[in-house]
Amino acid sequence: MKTAEIAKRYLDFFEKNDHTIVPSASLVSDDPSILFTIAGMVPFIPYLTGVVPAPYSRAADLQKCIRTNDIEEVGKTARHGTFFQMLGNWSFGDYFKEGAISFAWELLTTSEEDGGLGFDPKDLWVTVYETDDEAAELWQRIAGLPAERIQRLGREDNFWTTGQPGPAGPCSEIYFDRGPDYGKDGGPIVDDNRFLEIWNLVFMQNEITNVRSKTEFDIVGDLPAKNIDTGMGLERVAFLKQGVENMYEIDQVRPVLDRASELSGRPYGVSHEDDVRFRIIADHVRSSLMLLSDGVTPSNEGRGYILRRLMRRSVRAMRLLGVQEATFPALFEASRDAMKEAYPVIESDWQRISSYAYAEEETFLRTLTSGSTILDTAVQKTKAGGGSTLAGDQAFLLHDTYGFPIDLTLEIAEEAGIGVDRAGFDALMQEQRQRAKADARSRKRAIADVSVYRDFRALGETVFTGYTDLETESRVLGVLVDGLATGRASEGQIAEVILAETALYAESGGQVADKGTIVGPGYELEVLDVQRPVAGLISHTVEVVRGEVGVDQPATTIVDAANRRSAQQAHSATHLVHAALRDTLGSGATQAGSLNRAGYLRFDFTWGQALSPETRSEIEEIANNAVRDNLEVTTRVLSLDEAKAAGAMALFGEKYGQTVRMVDIGGPWSRELCGGTHVSSSAEIGLVSLIGESSVGASNRRVEALVGLDAFRELTAERALVAELSASLKAPKDQLPARIAELTANLKAAEKKIAAFEARALADRVPALAQTSQRTGSVNLVAESVGQVGSADDLRSLALSVRDRLGSDPAVVALTGQAGDKVLAIVATNEAARSAGAKAGALVKAALEPLGGRGGGRDDMAQGAGSEAAGIPAALDAVRAQLRTA
Repeated sequence: MKTAEIAKRYLDFFEKNDHTIVPSASLVSDDPSILFTIAGMVPFIPYLTGVVPAPYSRAADLQKCIRTNDIEEVGKTARHGTFFQMLGNWSFGDYFKEGAISFAWELLTTSEEDGGLGFDPKDLWVTVYETDDEAAELWQRIAGLPAERIQRLGREDNFWTTGQPGPAGPCSEIYFDRGPDYGKDGGPIVDDNRFLEIWNLVFMQNEITNVRSKTEFDIVGDLPAKNIDTGMGLERVAFLKQGVENMYEIDQVRPVLDRASELSGRPYGVSHEDDVRFRIIADHVRSSLMLLSDGVTPSNEGRGYILRRLMRRSVRAMRLLGVQEATFPALFEASRDAMKEAYPVIESDWQRISSYAYAEEETFLRTLTSGSTILDTAVQKTKAGGGSTLAGDQAFLLHDTYGFPIDLTLEIAEEAGIGVDRAGFDALMQEQRQRAKADARSRKRAIADVSVYRDFRALGETVFTGYTDLETESRVLGVLVDGLATGRASEGQIAEVILAETALYAESGGQVADKGTIVGPGYELEVLDVQRPVAGLISHTVEVVRGEVGVDQPATTIVDAANRRSAQQAHSATHLVHAALRDTLGSGATQAGSLNRAGYLRFDFTWGQALSPETRSEIEEIANNAVRDNLEVTTRVLSLDEAKAAGAMALFGEKYGQTVRMVDIGGPWSRELCGGTHVSSSAEIGLVSLIGESSVGASNRRVEALVGLDAFRELTAERALVAELSASLKAPKDQLPARIAELTANLKAAEKKIAAFEARALADRVPALAQTSQRTGSVNLVAESVGQVGSADDLRSLALSVRDRLGSDPAVVALTGQAGDKVLAIVATNEAARSAGAKAGALVKAALEPLGGRGGGRDDMAQGAGSEAAGIPAALDAVRAQLRTA
């Protein structure tokens, strides 16, 4: 049974049993405390916790998930994978334990011919929470399971919590017996390899508090509305139903593994070491494909770093299989063909996805080449110094700075006959992890507990009136100070205010929040920010300018009209620039991020090379032609499917419900899903002026533009500057480039002449300086201040020339000079002086102390700089003193 068929049977079954089928949420989680959707329940947390009222009483879904906690175990076991799909059915105050158990048993044991999954009841075992007699009795009554196939486990295994105070409850897990070839008999408490968990039913019935750990918390009572949260691992069921050994061999994953085997010329199933590498490649390529399809792009931080790590581990595994050249074109295409039936967006967006994947592999292959060069040098230095172990900090530098994998460092070092200080490397890695964890904890602490919004959200969604009104009367539903619901806030305090209605736009879709005020009887609030902390609720961060605001008071939101108008111009101009880019570059240039604020827009898009000046001009002209043509801007609210059928672009990084707002500019010329505010016709934008274009990562470019009056003011300022230059250089504006080029060439020629004069002048000083040589300790010393010099290079050349003139007797030259506001110090020694114990590095450090500077170098030449010119005599005396005592 194919993986897609298993998912279809599951969803069809629950749809027939009155469940709303909910589309998968993005792999990019809405929860700010986690990077990805790590479990099937993540999108439903607001409903399970009661913060947001559930829009349905029962639901079912197939949720995409990414989990990288056990990335090092991928390929080694049958159960560890980074990307997986979780089937779930959910009840929000509807059916409970009996319903969940009945549904699960019926679907699992109904024959394939009758639409079920066809598991033999004799192969199924269950676990329940140690005190959950009700669940144990239900399993016996509904499924007819004997008592010995119902095992009880404690909080560690069979009690679910969010890790925070709130809803929780016991679990019941369903296991499949794989048979005696896979381990001991006796159920999951004896061997969880032979007995494989396939479905977990969570009975969310308790309220917990005082959470101290996963197993230490206080159950304080029952929830008023009990929920069901279940999860069945699609990949686990698939490999059982397909009769293969593990999730890497199912129909959605195996094609990548086979392609890797073909490219490497090594068979799968012969060498355990190679098999682990094949499975890593198959898993990581699919995970990378799915992350890219949800808009994640490779980078050095956050989600992008996880994606980059997965892709680079794939490249590394292929290298260990003997493949040195690029393989992603073949591997990603194999994964695309295996996954496109379940996720059609992979094929429709293939150009964008593949461009990122191929560019990342190309970049990493270059990294491996440069990293190998750096490592080779480090190995040579280690061996030349008589060492047999590469330092841990050197291995960590290669890993952390150059992205060079530690296992590759170990392999190359071993080939060169030396070891690696793995303990030192691991210690530095642990320090980095601790810093990352501390940073994550601090970010998590900074995020308010969203449960504080539960009561406000229960009153209904905040009504946004700002599409049509700039002023709206409402009432205060809540006031929060420092994340706590206080009910009121006084003059001078910063607070959050929740209203029933608002005209103020909450930041989203790249458009920043509105500016404005909230006024009521006896109070005035300056709006600092507007956000949506939970779905359907708008919160205003305000400063109480006057009076005191409290719950149930009238409130009027007043939008700063000029700021809103300018922001609307920028947002609509962003749509024009996007359309112009696609018109000029093709459909591969799609939005990867944006920022719109009053008078300014920043637009990131997928593209692999810099735009030529001619292309930039063309994009700018297309956008401004659209402004000139006064295109009508219209909005429609319709279903997501209807909007996509009409050709609307759904942009990555955005979350869409089943009802969306579609913005047309000139009909289909620009048609995007967008919740932002816009002008009513393109002529209102006024002017679009591109002011910059740059790279923001592999295959990503950024254009910036000024809009409306801001664009006009910028062009006016440039016109004034051109006029000033034209007058100053006495050249018409069309001749300015040639005139400036002429002046630049003359300046460079003059600088060369000046440098030659200065070099000659310094050379002329060499004989006189050499004459100042005095016997100091065991060497001849020249210690002089030479005054102003052009640069440190000039002073160094002078010191070397004087040293050479002093001959072969032990000689030290210590010179100071001034270049701008810096005081330079240089010490040079010849071979005889070094043999007598004079070291330039130590001498220059002594000289720099009175100068308030730092520096260093080798025994033969050292230099540095300070800022205390008054210390020059003391600096030279310090050199003399050190040589006298040497």
